[in-house]
Amino acid sequence: MKDVLVIGGGIIGLLTARELMLAGAKVTLIEMGETGRESSWAGGGIISPLYPWRSPEAVTVLARWSQEVYPALAVGLLDETGTDPELTPNGLLILDTDELDVALAWGARHGQVIEIIQAPHIHEIEPELGPRPARVLLFPDIAQVRPPRLAKAIRHALDKRIDLREREEVVELLIEGDRALGVRTPKGRFEAGQIVICAGAWTAKLLEQLGQAPDIQPVRGQMLLFHARSGQINHITLHDGRYVIPRRDGRVLFGSTLEHTGFIKTTTAEDKEALYRDAITLFPILKRTPIEDHWAGLRPSSPSGIPYIGAYPGIDGLYFNAGHFRNGLVTGPASARLIADIMLERPPILDPSVYALNAAR
Repeated sequence: MKDVLVIGGGIIGLLTARELMLAGAKVTLIEMGETGRESSWAGGGIISPLYPWRSPEAVTVLARWSQEVYPALAVGLLDETGTDPELTPNGLLILDTDELDVALAWGARHGQVIEIIQAPHIHEIEPELGPRPARVLLFPDIAQVRPPRLAKAIRHALDKRIDLREREEVVELLIEGDRALGVRTPKGRFEAGQIVICAGAWTAKLLEQLGQAPDIQPVRGQMLLFHARSGQINHITLHDGRYVIPRRDGRVLFGSTLEHTGFIKTTTAEDKEALYRDAITLFPILKRTPIEDHWAGLRPSSPSGIPYIGAYPGIDGLYFNAGHFRNGLVTGPASARLIADIMLERPPILDPSVYALNAAR
C-alpha cells in the first residue's frame, strides 16, 4: 500500500483520510489551520441539498449514497471516540411549493418520501411558524449533523492512527515530469506515493502551478446562532433560500448569505441585520431570543455545484476531492469513498467520469 498525503483537513479531507486509513494506507494529513475550522465548521449540517430536486443528478447520487451511510457513521464515531456528531432526523420543512409537481416527481424517482402538509396542520407540527402558507412540503427522513462535532469526532478517530499535521500550509506541489512526488511546507519536504487535494476553496490555488486548475471559487456565507430553548422549533425549515436548523440543545442556526467576496471571511452588520429580519419573520419567537453568535465561512463553489473528484490528468499520483459548494457535508461520505476507490483501483461506488476535471458541468 502506497503512502498517501491528504491536503486539507475539512470534512472532505478528514473523511478521505479515514477511508484511506481504513483501507490500510499510511496517511499523512496536512492542514494549514485547525482541522474542521473553515467551511466545515461554518456550515449548517443539513444532510440534504436545500431544494434537492434542483440539484444535478451527479450531486443527487452522492447525497443519496451518503444519506444511507450516515446513521452507521455517526453511531460508529460515537462508539469509537465518545463524541456525538448529533445526527438528528427531524425532517426538512419546505415552505416554497411553486415547484410542487417537479419535487414530487423527483421524490418518486429517487425513493425520497415527501409529504404535502395542508393548513391548518402546518401549525400543528410547527406552532411557532410565522407564515401561514396553504401547504408545505415535508421531507420527514432528512436529518442534520452538528458540523463542529462531526469534525471533532472524525479527528479523534484519526488521532494516533495517521500523521496529522495542523497549522502547516502547503506552499508547493513537488512534480517531476509526469509524476507527483510530494509537497513542500515551511517545515520541509514531504514525499508520498499519492497526493489528494481536499483543500476546499483553496484547491484551485494549489493546482494553478500545473497550468490547469478546477473552477473552484470561494463564496462567503454568513450565519446567525440564536440561544433558544429546546422544543420551540421542531423541523429544519427552508423558505426563500433561508433555512432554520434547530439543534438538540435548543440553539437555532439561521442562514445564509451567498456573497462573492473572494477570500474575505469577515462578517458585516448589514447582513447580520438582514438575516435577523428574515429569521424573526419566519419564526417570530426568535424576537425574544438572544443572538449568541454571528460568523462567516467560505464555501468552495464549482459550476453547477458538481464537485471535482478524480485523478489529475497527465500527472501520475495526483488526485483531487474538492468543490462541493453547499453540499460538502451531505455528499462527504460518498465523495471520500469514491476518491478512495479511484486511488486504490477498486470498483467505484458510482460512475466517476462526471466528476473529472474535464467533465462538462
